[in-house]
Amino acid sequence: MITLGLTGGIGSGKSAVAAHLATKPGVRVIYADDEAKRLMHEDVALRAALVERFGREIYDTEGRLDRSALAARVFADPDELAALNALVHPAVREAMLAHIEEARCDGIDLLVYEAALLYEVGADAHLDGVAVVDAPVETRIARVMARDGVLREQVLDRMRHQLPPEDLRARADFVIVNTQDLVHLHTRAEQLYKALLFAD
Repeated sequence: MITLGLTGGIGSGKSAVAAHLATKPGVRVIYADDEAKRLMHEDVALRAALVERFGREIYDTEGRLDRSALAARVFADPDELAALNALVHPAVREAMLAHIEEARCDGIDLLVYEAALLYEVGADAHLDGVAVVDAPVETRIARVMARDGVLREQVLDRMRHQLPPEDLRARADFVIVNTQDLVHLHTRAEQLYKALLFAD
């Protein structure tokens, strides 16, 4: 089995690449953000640590995480973001390792781990390779503003918490440049899939 990290800055198109790869036979995609959401909801020890650090107000009366309230707090303060990451990232990394073992047992050919902060949390050390999806900054900003209904400054704030694109590209085993339409992006994802599983 091959394990591939898939990363890129916000608005780069990494989720579209992951979604395309997920349609291929023998491929399983794990989304780090979904894992983080699940763990912050289901993991009792993590929930308790989050409440102790950030207060009960980060969960609503039904026990659901108020992600917008938490995001507003942590993205405004680097120390708060570091505290959140110190609690959540180890739990997500452990879940990733469990998914890798499960995929091996299930006979999966390619496990793709999609994560915005792949290098920042050291997940790449547990994977066979990393593919980075990149796009021009202004294109990424426009995509996120349209997708999330947020202001330009909010997108820039999120970008500041991610590695610069040139650092991602320099560390990657594969780079997909996403400057055209979705059809072209899917073609590039298909090329990556074939290079990983069917290379001579």
